[in-house]
Amino acid sequence: MEYYFSKTIKSSSFDEAVQRTVDVLKGEGFGVISEINIDEKLKEKLGVDFKRYKILGACNPPYAYKALQLEDKIGTMLPCNVLVIEQSQNTFEVAAVNPIASMMAIENHALADIAQEITTRLKSVIESL
Repeated sequence: MEYYFSKTIKSSSFDEAVQRTVDVLKGEGFGVISEINIDEKLKEKLGVDFKRYKILGACNPPYAYKALQLEDKIGTMLPCNVLVIEQSQNTFEVAAVNPIASMMAIENHALADIAQEITTRLKSVIESL
């Protein structure tokens, strides 16, 4: 089982690719609660140049709440990471974690339905781009 799914998209800019991703996430009930610019952090901490690479922390509050009620340490796996990576000029890869793959490590079968629903929604996001 793959631990992520992804799609390559064309866009006029990195920022536009990020905004498209955020908009599609919203359409599937996700909010973006965190953003990390990996390229900027690598430059700041290591002095190295790296391609544009943003991690969006996506959260679907109703499902997060349900999961937390079933397993209070599930927060170690929240939010769901969605990446926007510049691969070349006007070409970007958008990738999302596969919640089913990540939750296989948890021995709580009650989470299976939630993991399936979030996986379906994240796959829909990627396919819609």
